[in-house]
Amino acid sequence: MTSYFSDGTLHIRSMEPSDAAVLYDTYLSYGWHPSMKTYENYCREQARGERLVFIAEHEGAVAGICTLVLRPSEGPWAGRGIPEIVDLCVFFHLHKRGIGSRLLDVAEAEAARYADRVCLAVGVHSGYGPAQRLYVKRGYNFDGSGVWYQGKQLEQYAPCVNDDDLLLFMSKALTANTTPDKETL
Repeated sequence: MTSYFSDGTLHIRSMEPSDAAVLYDTYLSYGWHPSMKTYENYCREQARGERLVFIAEHEGAVAGICTLVLRPSEGPWAGRGIPEIVDLCVFFHLHKRGIGSRLLDVAEAEAARYADRVCLAVGVHSGYGPAQRLYVKRGYNFDGSGVWYQGKQLEQYAPCVNDDDLLLFMSKALTANTTPDKETL
C-alpha cells in the first residue's frame, strides 16, 4: 500500500482489493448502478501501473475515490502523454469537508511526475454542478473540443441524452512542485 497524504483525520492511500466492495455498496445505496467489475479492474490497472487509484479514508473509514489514468486511450487527450483524472467521488455524508480537494491535490501532484498538464472530463447535467464549479476554481479550462457522448466527440446538432456519458473535457497546466500542502507520507 502506498500512502500519499495524512493529516490525522484524512488519509489518502492506494486502493486495496477490499475497497471495491465498499465503493460498490455505497454507490448502490445511492440508487446508482455501479459495477463491481469496474473497481476490480481499477485494482488490476493499479497493479499494472496503468492507473493510480487514490482512496480517501476519513477517520479510518473509506470516504471517496479518485483515479489517475496515466496514458488515456480515449477523448481529446488520447495518445498525447497527458494523464487524466477519472472518477472523483466523495461519499455524500462527507461532502463539504475538503476531501475532494485533497484527492485532487494528490492526483495533480502525481500527474506532475508524468507531464506538465492534467486533464479530466466532467458531466454536464446538474448533478455535476459542484464538480464543474470546483474544477474552474482550481484552474481547469475547457479544452474547446465541445461535448462528447459515449466516448465520441458530438457533432453539431447531433442527438444525445443528458446522462453521465455527456461530457466536457478540461485541462490544467501543472508545475513540477505541485504537491499537497499538508504532511505527505
